[in-house]
Amino acid sequence: QVQLVESGGGLVQAGGSLRLSCAASGLTFSRYAMGWFRQSPGKEREFVASITWNGEDTYYTDSVKGRFTISRDNAKNTVYLQMNRLKPEDTAFYYCAAALYYTDYTSMNTRDYPYWGQGTQVTVSS
Repeated sequence: QVQLVESGGGLVQAGGSLRLSCAASGLTFSRYAMGWFRQSPGKEREFVASITWNGEDTYYTDSVKGRFTISRDNAKNTVYLQMNRLKPEDTAFYYCAAALYYTDYTSMNTRDYPYWGQGTQVTVSS
């Protein structure tokens, strides 16, 4: 069975940092592009960042560009999201997701990611 398990969320003050991790199992990790999404109450799930199968290319939504960094370690079957200079508007439930090999890694469409983790809460206080 495919499992994606996020960790690293928590409560942090504005301007602080967190690093999220997503450990994958049940799939050939290096064959998938990986993405991070987030969702706040009353809002639709939105794209945050993605990374190609080999980690050589990344893609970010404008609001996090320059503050967040996505990376992966295929030997550990893990994708990371380093979040710096956090803002209250970054508060959300964060999910990692895996995209099929033929999917454009720049896709922001949740329907292009068939596998999802359970999410982890990130709360940024003022």
